[in-house]
Amino acid sequence: MHKLLCTILITTAIITPVFADGFDSIKPANPLTAEPLPVNTIALPIKKATLTHNSIHNQYVIAFDRFVQSNVKSAYMDFKILIETMADSDYAYMKMAENMADIGFFDLSNLAASKIEDKSISDFLIGDIKLYYFPSQKLRQDDEVYLGEVFSNIIYNDQSREATSELVKNTSLLANSDYANYVAALGYLKSNDFVNATTYIDTAIKMNPQNLNYKKLKAEILSQGKKPKDALKMVEYIKSQKLYSADFTRKVNSLEHYVLYKSKKNYSEKMYHLGYYYYYENELAKAVRTLQSALTTKKKHNKEVYSILSRVYYNMQDYEKAQDTALKAYKIDDGDPVTLLVLGDLSFREGDYKTALKYYRDAEGKDKTSSICSLKVAQTYEQLGKEKKAYEIYERILKTYSDCWVAYYKIALKDKSKEIAYLKKAIAINMNFKDAWIDLGRVEIERGNYFDAKKYLGVANYIDENDFRYYYYQGLIAKNQGMKQDAAAYFKKSLLLNPDYTPAKEELNI
Repeated sequence: MHKLLCTILITTAIITPVFADGFDSIKPANPLTAEPLPVNTIALPIKKATLTHNSIHNQYVIAFDRFVQSNVKSAYMDFKILIETMADSDYAYMKMAENMADIGFFDLSNLAASKIEDKSISDFLIGDIKLYYFPSQKLRQDDEVYLGEVFSNIIYNDQSREATSELVKNTSLLANSDYANYVAALGYLKSNDFVNATTYIDTAIKMNPQNLNYKKLKAEILSQGKKPKDALKMVEYIKSQKLYSADFTRKVNSLEHYVLYKSKKNYSEKMYHLGYYYYYENELAKAVRTLQSALTTKKKHNKEVYSILSRVYYNMQDYEKAQDTALKAYKIDDGDPVTLLVLGDLSFREGDYKTALKYYRDAEGKDKTSSICSLKVAQTYEQLGKEKKAYEIYERILKTYSDCWVAYYKIALKDKSKEIAYLKKAIAINMNFKDAWIDLGRVEIERGNYFDAKKYLGVANYIDENDFRYYYYQGLIAKNQGMKQDAAAYFKKSLLLNPDYTPAKEELNI
């Protein structure tokens, strides 16, 4: 359990990716929690859509809403138009490539991927997309649209029996398409017909043994049968396949707890794993409610619940509850690495770096299976002014954990010879890592490449529009281009978000 958690803590304790509704949502089982735009809104852009929540995001929502309502042919065309006409953004193309594969629009996924200019930041993600989603045989566009309609009716429109019944009559498609067999298996699973679900997913896997999404569905089917341990073996196989990007690591961790939730008989254990599942899905309010219902009179069980609950509270920025819950877990077991990391994070946040270091080093001693504990130790040494020791640890981490994007980022800031390559490496692993996008913008400003700088900064702003550094660097661009009033406005905005930011103060002579 600790190996699993420490793998994902790096995405939550260091930098939590943004999963907004619409363009950023890649979870078809939970499509749109935001108010959708009217279906009759025209999706055809008059001008190129830009990477903003009012442009690409809104046009994506329109198309996805059509998909949800099983108006799949129109959705397909809307997505295609968006990909072909939106202003160039590798980040947006990467998002679209993943989103399209997730709903079975593989040609559109390839189209989006083909438009990515800088392959060094996308190769990991595109490789994971291919391994996780793609069928062995290319589908005709008409078949993709047809299977998209079946998928939509199964997932969103409570018509799994009817849609699946129609699909299995199409014997020629099923004979040639592993993905069609996957969709049929999904439909039977949603209809609680586990026998037929097993038959069709086994056929899909036989036709395409590399596809991890098929094995994921197989695990979900097995978890509800008589041999749930076989489901966990399938999860272990998926975990053993090297997935490089952070979001796909999250998917696998989420799957593990979903399977455990389905396979456990004891109510408290089921709720514990369901709460963990919600945690990985970043549905933190649901995680809190579910984990609270998992508490029992058993101290050992409660320790595990309190441990992850404290992490959830911390990520919700409810630090008082995080500390209270972590201390409850610590009282039961003072060697739990998850609890120790939360207590370390709380001390670090308060500026008590010596106490934080103690907790982090204790966690490191208990867990040798991931990079997060060592990473925390290194970051704390930085704060204590021991930079040489910190960077020795970052270098050591990368010798063992090639997927630790924060270590790449930290070394990039220290070593100019590796700066650009390692910043891009960090993004390649976690495309939502805002800090690396901002520093790529900084590097391009230093080089005088303001157009590229704006593209990188624009991604950071899309991920978090309230980062003070974005406005500071936009101010530098405006200043260097002779736009003094615009520059001053940007610097003031930066200070509004962070009144103590010295570089912005210096620009304004404050």
